[in-house]
Amino acid sequence: MSTITTNDGVEIYYKDWGSGQPMVFSHGWPLSSDDWDAQVMFFLNEGYRVVAHDRRGHGRSEQVFDGHDMDHYADDLAAVVNHLDLRDCVHVGHSTGGGEVVHYLARHGQDRASHAVLIDAVPPIMVQSDANPEGTPKSVFDDFQVQNSTRRSEFYREIAAGPFYGFNREGREPSEAIIENWWRQGMMGGIKAHVDGIVAFSQTDFTEDLKQITIPVLVMHGDDDQIVPYADSGPKSAELLPNGTLKTYPGFPHGCPTTEHATINADLLAWLKS
Repeated sequence: MSTITTNDGVEIYYKDWGSGQPMVFSHGWPLSSDDWDAQVMFFLNEGYRVVAHDRRGHGRSEQVFDGHDMDHYADDLAAVVNHLDLRDCVHVGHSTGGGEVVHYLARHGQDRASHAVLIDAVPPIMVQSDANPEGTPKSVFDDFQVQNSTRRSEFYREIAAGPFYGFNREGREPSEAIIENWWRQGMMGGIKAHVDGIVAFSQTDFTEDLKQITIPVLVMHGDDDQIVPYADSGPKSAELLPNGTLKTYPGFPHGCPTTEHATINADLLAWLKS
């Protein structure tokens, strides 16, 4: 396996395949770099170099006790980029990975990046507050932590079979293989990382990060996202970004990079070539 060791001693697993302009993929909670399979193969065939890592505590990376916050996520991404000496990167982040990308670019600079793509991503901020009255109540995320801590296997099955891919919507046929693959990825990771990660993705405020990013950013978001609600994320992020473009997908679920990969991949490629 290809791994690096971060400055605080955490072993991070990564994939580095192909040649050409690098595309660096940051996955969502509680998954792994395997969640990008459909994108990795598509963009390899389009002549890109694809890089994807498993976040600390997730997938094949080390299951450490602490460091499960956006500062460490961004620093770990920087460690991979710097170790491979990647330049002119296209950073693509889904869900929590979108927050990771945004925080990385604001915290470590944009010198090695050319474009960024946020797909159903958590910025600007998910949790409800006086400053963000349209957000999701904190009690929802508190319950996520309880469910994750006490019945993780069943809970992950329910998320994948229900709201993540929109399989709970009338007329949608669930895919058992997709559900099982989500569950497999989730259960590979560490429970402590996943419990702490809920706070990281729900309570981190990316507002100032978004304002700092000057490279072109494509914001792709399904308007039937039941995990990261569209109205509180996609349009707000695009408005805060100095060079942001919003692409809205009617009826697409949160897990659209998997279920709607043909459309997502084609639109992403067209934007990069425009």
